[in-house]
Amino acid sequence: MRFSTAKTVGQLIRFHRKKSGLTQKELAHLAGLGKTVVFDLEKGKITVKVSSLLKILEVLNIRIDFQSPLMNLFEEHLNEFESSGSK
Repeated sequence: MRFSTAKTVGQLIRFHRKKSGLTQKELAHLAGLGKTVVFDLEKGKITVKVSSLLKILEVLNIRIDFQSPLMNLFEEHLNEFESSGSK
């Protein structure tokens, strides 16, 4: 599924939260965040920190799958970078 807007991401989070039987406050607590972060995400606010978004997605067991025509090349580059011990 493609997500072209922050609103769609917010709808995805709200759907998963509700199906999980969680309130916004409970989800925020499980992610170690304030309730307003969950509220902002669900309303499609785009100023939420990426780290906060990732914490919410982790709690809801939502996986991000990056896709790109260059992804194989990037993965090779990343493997080379990691195996060389570079930082």
